[in-house]
Amino acid sequence: MNKAKILVVEDDANLNETIAEFLEEEGYEVISVYDGYEAQEKLYESPYDLLLLDVNIPKINGFELLREARENGVAAPAIYITSMNSVDDLEKGFGSGCDDYIRKPFALKELKIRVDTLLKRSFFHASSELMPISKEIAYNIKNNELIIDGKTIGLGNKESKLLKLFMKHENEVIVHERIYEYLWNFDEEPSDTALRTYIKNLRKIIGKDRIVSVKKQGYKFIAEK
Repeated sequence: MNKAKILVVEDDANLNETIAEFLEEEGYEVISVYDGYEAQEKLYESPYDLLLLDVNIPKINGFELLREARENGVAAPAIYITSMNSVDDLEKGFGSGCDDYIRKPFALKELKIRVDTLLKRSFFHASSELMPISKEIAYNIKNNELIIDGKTIGLGNKESKLLKLFMKHENEVIVHERIYEYLWNFDEEPSDTALRTYIKNLRKIIGKDRIVSVKKQGYKFIAEK
């Protein structure tokens, strides 16, 4: 099963280790760093599914780190880990591009709930609402619409979520279990039949060769070169 990859940026070594060990036990791949410079290097080495950022870290604080990352196209959802609690701090944090806050001290169970919730959503921190799929096709992330040769085609909720997942992981094999977890909420029953229907619907619109079935594994979204 594909593991969601999380970057943890926390200068308190004990807390960093505790968070990393907990998330790894929960099935995530975790990369841990302790200051802003290390975080910058890791952010541009490889993509992440989620960022956990302490605000008061050495060299570059969390606000500046995330703001710069967003400006450079890093789209992963981000949670700030902080003891700050003023309205001004909240405004500054969300203004820099974060998606959630968790205040110290916190229960690890709460952290897991927040992480799982963000990973189930499809967040794009992009400068444009239109995400290109090919020369003829673009996806409007705000309205959940495909634009093909100037014509607009609306997508259902599940098809929209599935397409966003594919676009975030172009040319990667996404296993069935990962899709089930992403597409269905905890109180819903995943359905392989329904998934095949959503795949079929997307293929009709964007082309059958764009979404490739990988036998006994899952699906791969082929990006146009």
